[in-house]
Amino acid sequence: MSDEEEERRELNLVSKKDEEESESSMTPWEQHAKVISIPRFDYEAPSSLLQRSHSGFLITCTIKREKSATKEAMAIFSKYVGPFNGDDDTLRCSGNSDANADIKRRKIYREEIDQNIGNSVDSSEITDAAGGIPKDDCFVSAKTDKSQAPEFVLSLVKLTRSGLLLLTFPWGNSLDTIDVVSKIFCDLESGSLKSPLWCHRIFPIQATCTLNEKELQAVVSKLVFQFVNDKRNKLEQPLKFAGGFNRRGTEESQMKTSKDVSKNSDMSVLLDRNKCFGAVAAAVKGIVSDSVVDLKSPELSILVELLPLSGVPNGSLLVGVSVLPQNLVSTKPRLCIKPLVCDKNGKKAS
Repeated sequence: MSDEEEERRELNLVSKKDEEESESSMTPWEQHAKVISIPRFDYEAPSSLLQRSHSGFLITCTIKREKSATKEAMAIFSKYVGPFNGDDDTLRCSGNSDANADIKRRKIYREEIDQNIGNSVDSSEITDAAGGIPKDDCFVSAKTDKSQAPEFVLSLVKLTRSGLLLLTFPWGNSLDTIDVVSKIFCDLESGSLKSPLWCHRIFPIQATCTLNEKELQAVVSKLVFQFVNDKRNKLEQPLKFAGGFNRRGTEESQMKTSKDVSKNSDMSVLLDRNKCFGAVAAAVKGIVSDSVVDLKSPELSILVELLPLSGVPNGSLLVGVSVLPQNLVSTKPRLCIKPLVCDKNGKKAS
């Protein structure tokens, strides 16, 4: 072996060793991001959520494994949420989960505005005065490259709490989020969908609103009306219902800033669990007068989840609301959406 070949061999060994040491010093997130395409946050989403109601999914996951859970969630939703149709600018929902199973790579359609390097993304401004939504509001830009792989219609929203993921649809999307989660549970039970490792629960958000009594009651009334008028739901009389409110510790940080509380007195009042339950119960009884609270076996459950959004004004509180059927909730130890998988003892994972 010549001296030149020997030197080249030694350099390759050193380079390989340095690379291995670099990877071993990486955090799990960095190692994961090195081999997969992680979607970027949609920084326009919080302001849009404060202005209009959106549907989507709130996912609980293992803390410090949020990126792994995001990748996992993308793989799951790729079987149930179709890509947008670039030819006619409409959103499509897949009616057959197997039709999209062979699509290996998808990414969330919104791109992060990279402030560090000065890159920007073309997007349409939300205009309430127009009474509608601009044609390109649901997409990255009008210059979408149709030769690229189809992109997700879901946006990844940045949150201030660990162990949570928020994926939202564009405003005006009519996809039934509860139907999507129901199909996920069915496929998990049948074995056609692999049990997730990082995602624990998927809460289907039917609507969002600020934590305001008038807005909350309006949203709950609308969703309860839709539920009781859905012929697929066989209900008894009196109607048994229950309510759940997950504040995720937000009330503690909110109360520390007295100025914010004074400016949003209605919101701070509804942070009290009993006050929120009272507002929800009044909305239900306004739609179904013959209804009673039943925490053990409710026929419908109204779940209110406080969304810890990043990048919103101090004192702004937004909640996700859903009216769920009995088969999607667990009542012990508290009312909440069912976990996706069971532990080794046959109990549902937390």
